[in-house]
This record gives sequence, C-alpha cells and structure tokens, in this order.
Amino acid sequence: MYTAPETLLVLTNLPDVAAARALAGRLVEMRLAACVNILSPCRSVYRWRGQVEEAEEIPLLIKTTAARYAALEAAIQQAHPYELPEIVALSLTHGLPEYLTWVASEVTTPENTPC
Repeated sequence: MYTAPETLLVLTNLPDVAAARALAGRLVEMRLAACVNILSPCRSVYRWRGQVEEAEEIPLLIKTTAARYAALEAAIQQAHPYELPEIVALSLTHGLPEYLTWVASEVTTPENTPC
C-alpha cells in the first residue's frame, strides 16, 4: 500500500491581496506548494517591539510536504515584505489519501523524486 509523504499545512499572512497573490503564484510555480488558499482579510492584534499593534492581513493556507518545507520557508522569507513573517507549519495526521497523494505529486521535482 502506498503511503503519501508527510503533508504540511503552512500558514503565513501578507499585508494585501496583491502581495498574497504574487506569493501564492510564485510558490505553486516553483512547485513548493501544490495549492495555496488566499483567504479573506482578517484583523491581527500582536505585540511588536513593546507596542500592541493591529493590522489587516491576508492569510494564506499553503499545502506542501515535509520534504519541501525548507525550500518553501526560504522562498517565503525571500519574497515576504515583513521583517519577521509568520511562517508556521502544521503536520496533517489525516486526510483523503488521494488528495494527500496529489499534494505530494505536485511538489515533486525530478531532483527530489524518490527512487
């Protein structure tokens, strides 16, 4: 029985829709993400440099594999406009097997195809 590689759901927030669309497209084009959901704006409240801040942000839900996480993180950091972007990954313990297999196939490139 085939078992899909460990699938991750990665979260990050962007300051506006244009930045969110640009990053989502880049990650899928680079095969670092199988799919990126661009969500509706949300209001974030956080402490930054001793001050309570508030901002409207656009959340992204990024589907990838553990094997591609390091490259995905680096690409987000390189393209992200924030000084310290939120990049958190959640390991998916359950999911439709066919969907998880699809995620893995979409982020597989010739250099990281298993033998």
